[in-house]
Amino acid sequence: MNTISKTALALAAAAVLSGCGSDPGPAGKAASPPTEPAATAQEKRHRFESVKADCMKQKGFRYIAHVPREELVTDEERRRRAGDYEALKAQRAKYGFGVFAVYVHPKGPDSPDSMPDLSGADPNGDVWTKLSPAQRKSYWKAVNACVAVAAKQVLGKDVKSDTDLFDQLAAASDRAVRREIDGDAELVELASSMATCLTGKGYEVSATMPSELSQRGRIAFLDQEDEIGRRQREDVADVPPPVKKGEVERTFGATLTPAEARPHLAREIQAALDDLECGRDFYRVYTPKSEAIAQRIAAEYGS
Repeated sequence: MNTISKTALALAAAAVLSGCGSDPGPAGKAASPPTEPAATAQEKRHRFESVKADCMKQKGFRYIAHVPREELVTDEERRRRAGDYEALKAQRAKYGFGVFAVYVHPKGPDSPDSMPDLSGADPNGDVWTKLSPAQRKSYWKAVNACVAVAAKQVLGKDVKSDTDLFDQLAAASDRAVRREIDGDAELVELASSMATCLTGKGYEVSATMPSELSQRGRIAFLDQEDEIGRRQREDVADVPPPVKKGEVERTFGATLTPAEARPHLAREIQAALDDLECGRDFYRVYTPKSEAIAQRIAAEYGS
C-alpha cells in the first residue's frame, strides 16, 4: 500500500537535511546538488528532544530523548535530487514512478517509494505501551503539552500538539510550493511545454501547474493500484466515493505477486520514461527547487 501515515511522513521529513538549492545551469545540464546540511539543524532536533524529555520528567513520565538517525545519501541520490537526467532515467527505468515496483522490488534501496529505515525507531514505544489505559491518556496529554513547550523554546512556534506541529509544517510547505514552484515563471513555461509533449504522446494531462504536473504520472498509477485493490476486496466500493471537504481520500493497496505486478510495472516504466523525456528541462529546474524547499521547511520545523 502506498499511502503513508503522518508518523511515517514525519520520520521521512526527519531524514531530510537542511540546505539550499543552487541556481539551475543551462538547458540540459543538471543544477548543482543542494548544499550539505548546517550543523544547527541537527542540533535543533536534539535540543527539541531534550526540552521535551525534561518537560515529561517534570510531569512524572519517563521519556527518552530520541532523534532518528540520519540516512546516508548516496552520490546517485544526490544527482537525482539535483535533477540530473541520467540519474533520474536510471531510477525510472527500473522502478517507474515507484508504485507497482514495490511488488516486484520490495526492498529496492533506490526506489522512489522506499521508506526510511525504522530499525532505530523511537524507543518510547516500550514506555507508553506498558501503561494502563488511564495512564496512557495522561501520558499523551503530557506529550502534547511538552511538544508545545519544546516548539516554543526551540523553534519559536506556537503549537498545540505533535500533530499540530506536523500540520503547520505541511501547510508551510504547501505555501512555499505555491509561491516558489507554481509561481515561478520559468517553471510554468517549462510545464506547459512538458504537458504539450505528453498530450502528443497520448497521455491525459488535466493540470499544468508545475507541482501538479510533477505528480501526474505517479497519481495515475496509484489510481490504477487503488482500482485493483478495490476489486479484490468485498468490503469497499469498486469506485471511490467523492471526498468531502476536510476528509482525506482513502485508497487501497493491491495484493499482487511479483509475476502479477510485472506487466503493470512495465507499463508504468514506459510512462515514467516518457514523462521524464517530455520533462527533461522541467525536472532539471523543478527537482532541485523542490528539494531545497523540503530541506528548508524541515530545518525550520526541526524535523
